[in-house]
Amino acid sequence: MSGHDAVAVAPPAGSVALVTGGAGFIGSHLCIRLAAVGVAVHSASRRAQASIDRVQHWSVDLSDALAVEQLVDRIRPDYVFHLAGHVQGAPDLKHLLPAFRSNLQTTVNLLTAVAERGCRRFVMTGSFMEPAGTSADSTPTSPYAAAKWASSAYVRMFHRIYGVPTTTARVFMVYGPGQHDLTKLVPYTICTLLNGEAPKITSGRRLVDWIHAEDVADGFARLAVAEGALGKTVDLGSGSLISTLDLVTTICRLVSPTILPEVGALPDRPMEPTAVAQVDQTFADIGWSPRIGLEEGLRGTIDHYRRQPGF
Repeated sequence: MSGHDAVAVAPPAGSVALVTGGAGFIGSHLCIRLAAVGVAVHSASRRAQASIDRVQHWSVDLSDALAVEQLVDRIRPDYVFHLAGHVQGAPDLKHLLPAFRSNLQTTVNLLTAVAERGCRRFVMTGSFMEPAGTSADSTPTSPYAAAKWASSAYVRMFHRIYGVPTTTARVFMVYGPGQHDLTKLVPYTICTLLNGEAPKITSGRRLVDWIHAEDVADGFARLAVAEGALGKTVDLGSGSLISTLDLVTTICRLVSPTILPEVGALPDRPMEPTAVAQVDQTFADIGWSPRIGLEEGLRGTIDHYRRQPGF
């Protein structure tokens, strides 16, 4: 680690950051991380949210280009972290337009506003769901994946043609405290078990790289200031895979060992990709590696949900 000891790990105190989706799961962790080091944080999303200490929230539709221009003009961010978006990864047609508007259109609006006004770094949230490469075989498996894939292409274009200092975080499957969407696998499994019921899952064969939200927030903070990340796509993941069945079985053991999951109760999604983060390359680029092991992270997440009303 000695080669990275002097490397900045977050934007400097007194700088201004815009976090889109700051009221969401990962965004809220990032806002806390940035505010803790003295960054003036502005959160933006459609959702109404009370401003908290050192984080000012703006309720704005980021698919509205004029609204984005006015927001950027008003706060003049040094750093833009684009986390807002439609995050449902199912292939259903109903997700097509929401994914287009909330993921691709918002990205283009923000990039355009920043290209005209300048910033120190634009950090895009990519996804391991995006296809690798550009061949005909590289077909997105959902509207979410297609919108993220196209957004990443726009980010590269704005960097190369318009000189916007961009970095894309290729984020793997995130879990941790504060995930409000209880249909997501980890909170669903935990809350189902806390209610004394067996979680219903697919075949459980899918292999996924899981990463804790606090580690992801640390990674985003580093990406904003790491020269080695400029113009690149950088993985934020654990670097290891675990099957859905093994993950759910581990949560069962930690919450209620007498309850077993109902395997095969739900159908598998077709064409779901398997990808693992290249953590050695990430460390070389930005000096980051995950700190929170899976079982440790799951224990903390379980404790969080145990403290919620109703449990």
